[in-house]
Amino acid sequence: MNTFNEYSQIKEVAIRSPLSSFIDEAKLSSEWETLRFHSKPDLKQAIIEYNYFRDLLDDDTLTIIDLPSSNLLTIDSIYTRDSMLISKGGLILCNMGRSSRTPEAEENYKSLTSKGYKIAGQIKAPGTLEGGDFIWIDDFHAAVGLGPRTNAEGIRQLKEILGTSVELHVVDLPDPSHPDDVLHLMSIISPLDKDLALIYKPLMPNSFLMWLNNLGIKFVEVSNEEYPLMGCNVLATSPRSIIMLEDLPGVQSDLERARCKVRTYKGMEVSRKGEGGPTCLTRPLKRAK
Repeated sequence: MNTFNEYSQIKEVAIRSPLSSFIDEAKLSSEWETLRFHSKPDLKQAIIEYNYFRDLLDDDTLTIIDLPSSNLLTIDSIYTRDSMLISKGGLILCNMGRSSRTPEAEENYKSLTSKGYKIAGQIKAPGTLEGGDFIWIDDFHAAVGLGPRTNAEGIRQLKEILGTSVELHVVDLPDPSHPDDVLHLMSIISPLDKDLALIYKPLMPNSFLMWLNNLGIKFVEVSNEEYPLMGCNVLATSPRSIIMLEDLPGVQSDLERARCKVRTYKGMEVSRKGEGGPTCLTRPLKRAK
């Protein structure tokens, strides 16, 4: 049985390596500026960083599905979270807010059909939805960010697919500093356990904070200094077992005080240059009950 949250033990996860997304120097050179990476990733270092990150996942004895390359995909395809959601009825294929990423959902699903995954629904234009804008709180509560990558029509379709048994809280997100940049819901919250989440409070609407409080969730807060360094983007592979970027001493010490086990990876090439942390690099498919 699968459970629906962002903190239970991951049993199966889909990822795509730099060799299958960045591909080569020519592809990186042609795409990194258009896709608003901070600078061109170093392919050799990206592979080293990613292999270390993959080893951290492997240490948790979960099943890893390595997604293949495709000439339809951009270098953004390393961030596998965004193209699909999991639900009780199966996968939900997203219609990405960044049009260059539109093929990712279908391409990624092709790799999952042989694993027995079915489609519960698909977001159709003019609706848009990205996986980074959605979190499961528990089997009956979820939140979705309304912002530059996920629109009201996408959320309407999502509600229909999820059905009436799931309470879906809509979170109004602020506009990013540039229209082509991304600010996902998971940019401001990362669940850590059934009663704990890491948040960046200045961007959290009061209505969202109250909704989470009513569900019994307490918070660890990211500082203004460490938020721009992707301090709020951490991955729980099981309750309070965290993978996060290194060089975030404040976040790390606060998590450890909250009885979290923390492991870090470098991530300059695969995460910080493209604004995609450990949650973005992974599409958890199954979590243990």
